[in-house]
Amino acid sequence: LIKLLKDLCLIPGLSGYEDKVRTYIRNELSNAGISSKSDVLGNLIATLEGTKDKPSIMLFTHMDQLGFIVKKIEPNGLIRFERLGGVPEKALASQAIVITANDGKFYEGIITNKSHHATEPKEKYKVIPYKDLFIDIGFENEKEVEEVGIKIGSPITYAPKAKQIGANKFAGTAVDDRAGCAVVIETAKKIKNTKNRPTVHIVFSVQEEFNLRGALPVAEILKPDIAIQIDLILANDTPDMITKGNVKLGGGPGMSLYSFHGRGTLNGVIPHPNLVNHFDKIANQLSIPLQRSANSGVLTD
Repeated sequence: LIKLLKDLCLIPGLSGYEDKVRTYIRNELSNAGISSKSDVLGNLIATLEGTKDKPSIMLFTHMDQLGFIVKKIEPNGLIRFERLGGVPEKALASQAIVITANDGKFYEGIITNKSHHATEPKEKYKVIPYKDLFIDIGFENEKEVEEVGIKIGSPITYAPKAKQIGANKFAGTAVDDRAGCAVVIETAKKIKNTKNRPTVHIVFSVQEEFNLRGALPVAEILKPDIAIQIDLILANDTPDMITKGNVKLGGGPGMSLYSFHGRGTLNGVIPHPNLVNHFDKIANQLSIPLQRSANSGVLTD
């Protein structure tokens, strides 16, 4: 599972540009004897047929990651960018990034930051708005940038990194939600040949980080009786998060009982109480330490 997760995290896949991630996942499923198909948006769907008299299930997770797009190329070759998804402005300066050109080639760069030696005292503790930052990919002018296939609208992600830290922890640039992808892939492999089970629709969705665009049309088409989404959840076992809840990293899977983002028409989720009780019951039967979470400021599809 760790190798699978690492491989997935090292594939850049901005919202709307999930092609390489989808290809990797499709190959993983195919190697396990599971056929899949894509819809017009790019969602990847695999249906494991089961007993007709049981409720159908959609088990889904999203392939995309947050990042940026090229907004403007300056005459000196520096690049202005626009955020895509919930990118934290306070942690942008000096970050390594990659831009994907038209031919699929990756170009490494850095989000610029003023030298500490030239930083005035009033600037030292100020968050620089992303609109005042630039990306430097080493080219001298606008023409050189465009000649390699980087244009306005080209996708930008954090430079891919993935590694295991300590005995049982993992860090990566696209853990949200390649961790969910890895779990769902392995789950599909395990339930593929099980008997006396419901029909399970395995879905890897697109554009979750951009207004939850992918999963909704799939749900409309598949019309599952139950939908189970696998995504990340906030851990609260660090000093800055201790007042936000009781979820501990490594403390077992988490179940979200409430999420609220406060923007847009799809700004939160409250799961069905019967489904919550069912998960609680199964977790108790299997002695699984199921953690519970209720948070604002978060959202998933």
